[in-house]
Amino acid sequence: MGRAEARRARQRGARRAGKAGGGGIRRFFTWKKLLGAFFTFCLLVMGAFFIIYLLVPVPSANAQAEMESNVYKYSDGTVLTRSGKINREIVGLDKIPTEVQNTFVAAENKTFYKDSGVDLKGTARGVLNTLTGKGKQGGSTITQQYVKNYYLNQEQTVTRKLKELVISLKVDQEKEKTEILAGYINTSYYGRGAYGIQAAAQAYYRTDAQKLTVAQGAYLAALLQAPNQYDWAIASPTSKKLVTERWHYVLNNMVEEGWLDASERAKLTFPEPKPPKAAPGMEGQTGYIVEAANAELARRGVSEDQIKAGGWTITLNIDSKRQKALVKAVDEQLEKKLDREGDKRDATVQAGATSIDPKTGKVVALYGGVGATEHWLSNATRRDYQPASTFKPIVLASALENRSVTQDERPIGLGTVYDGTSKRPVEGSDVAFAPENEDDRSYGPVTVQRATNSSINSVYAQMIVDVGPDKVKKTALALGMHDGEGWPVRPAMSLGTMGASPWDMARVYATLDNHGKEVVPSIVKSAEHRTRSAEPAEEGGDQVISREAADTVTQAMTGVVKNGSGQNARGDYFAAGKTGTSENNRSAWFVGYTPQLVTAVGLFGEDPKGKQVTLTDTINEGRANGGGVPAQIWQHYTTGALGGGSDEEFDLEAAEPVVEETPSTPTGTPSETEKPDKPDDKPTKTKDPDDRPSRPTDPTPSDDPPTKPGDSSGTDNGGTDNGGTDNGGTDSGGTDSGGTDSGGTDDGGTTDGTTSGTTAGIRPPQS
Repeated sequence: MGRAEARRARQRGARRAGKAGGGGIRRFFTWKKLLGAFFTFCLLVMGAFFIIYLLVPVPSANAQAEMESNVYKYSDGTVLTRSGKINREIVGLDKIPTEVQNTFVAAENKTFYKDSGVDLKGTARGVLNTLTGKGKQGGSTITQQYVKNYYLNQEQTVTRKLKELVISLKVDQEKEKTEILAGYINTSYYGRGAYGIQAAAQAYYRTDAQKLTVAQGAYLAALLQAPNQYDWAIASPTSKKLVTERWHYVLNNMVEEGWLDASERAKLTFPEPKPPKAAPGMEGQTGYIVEAANAELARRGVSEDQIKAGGWTITLNIDSKRQKALVKAVDEQLEKKLDREGDKRDATVQAGATSIDPKTGKVVALYGGVGATEHWLSNATRRDYQPASTFKPIVLASALENRSVTQDERPIGLGTVYDGTSKRPVEGSDVAFAPENEDDRSYGPVTVQRATNSSINSVYAQMIVDVGPDKVKKTALALGMHDGEGWPVRPAMSLGTMGASPWDMARVYATLDNHGKEVVPSIVKSAEHRTRSAEPAEEGGDQVISREAADTVTQAMTGVVKNGSGQNARGDYFAAGKTGTSENNRSAWFVGYTPQLVTAVGLFGEDPKGKQVTLTDTINEGRANGGGVPAQIWQHYTTGALGGGSDEEFDLEAAEPVVEETPSTPTGTPSETEKPDKPDDKPTKTKDPDDRPSRPTDPTPSDDPPTKPGDSSGTDNGGTDNGGTDNGGTDSGGTDSGGTDSGGTDDGGTTDGTTSGTTAGIRPPQS
């Protein structure tokens, strides 16, 4: 064999070997074997999925899914504020119009009502995108998106997507489609910090979900694809074009599915959302109002933990217009007169007020201080300051209710004459007490009406002894005052030595205004939650004192406004009220009412450490007093709250007739002679120019002697109420006996010990 033949032989052998090898591979990878391997793989995958299906349970809701805000609304339904970490208010489908529900189905999952809860193609695409790093998945069903929002989280992992698929299948079997749709609509994020359709409706259209139109619903449904990008207020021109196109897409799908008539669709125009608005927080008066509402809910069976869990819609009795009028009155009559940043004394002045409808008990306005984020303690509800002479009408009410008599057996009424001598020791008490009148003025014989007008301490100190301090306390509690840790039942109680809040005093005076029928203040109109409810508000209406007693006290206090220390409260309405100034001028009050409205206003001196300090030389030179700024705040608020005024009169049919008093001349007073008061048996409106002059600009009542230089206006005694203590001493230093019921003064100090150990008897006054 030659070389050429040998080479050809080797080549033929190689070709035969190649053919033999190729045939072996083909025999191994036959179509039957490949198909069998594919089915085996599928069976393994299905088996694995079945195992996963069995092993993966439907979990509990994630922490964020059930978080809601509490919504606080004014009485007219407008939102005051929302509280909570998540701006969400879950609403049922019954609160969402059907056509609005359909916009979400049309936007996200037209086959929602027919499918099994999953989109295998979309899920597979999402898994592939995740594995290849191409970003977020698309094509999930409403059920899957609900599962992601409610049970899982937003992370993009293969494990989470497989769990989503399994849980979605189970949820679709266990829950109704309507429940799934409601969950999806309520858990989705819409941008602008809004979770759920209710918050979104408010954020974009300033309305509730139940009032959304189909056009608005279509925008919110379109928004879910890219909340921040599609927010009309910040969207680029391209984004605006895209969201508009998607809006049309949603509506067209609704027509296609038969959920919207084509003719109605043709009429719809794009509903441009309103600009973003910052959510109201707890600044200003809001925090005080929310705090008072939560405190009332606690009394009505809603725990603090339940409130924190959220989901409450709390409608308040607060009237937005009257609330604004109260804030405006304080701003104009107090805050504009203070330099809080530049003057340390001015910074110590705190104001508080509560306003109540006496017929219903509704708290229609509340002022807690300069701002809840600046001064956290609400001055409307704090009870650490003395109400001073605003307590005196309670003493009178108790005297009338108990048909009490003087030491010489004369019935106590508005015409009863008492000795108004300053520092006169009370008679008939085991505890010595001889309070000083404001400016140490002595009035001689005066009627109870005159003593009320001018807040004469010596008269009311004797009256409480005549009635019995224990009986007066019983009347006070019946009228609604807070007992706290208990009051010292002593003669000094006549001058308001216990603690009380503007809320408390407004309640007491509201019951007087309501003819002796109990009034229970309530700031919460209703509190609604999907799973629980608050207990009903406490009801009043019981006759706690007689109508005759209540109406007579009202009649007495009309004299305070007409001729006495409260003249700064006069306006175009019928009014009754009482001033008060506490020991060392630490608080100053005016509490008053018209037939429609009861309001308590208090000023309190408080240093940065929370210690009580004097109000002297703060809002004005000299003493602050109840007849000054508090009465002016009350007058401006009441005028605004009543729309400028009112013709409604007090119905005082049961009131005791007023007996005109014998004029008296106070001694130890400024040289000018005080004009006698002439109480009428009916209140007179200030709008009658022939009977009552317009509200004086000078706070000093015209019927009283001029104040001394440096004295402040309109006080509790003799028309000036200036004084440190309306309470004739406030039990300072220990017991009432032995010289510690200090006989304090209305003029800024006390006369500690001046009457200690003595009990001077009262002589029947000479009329």
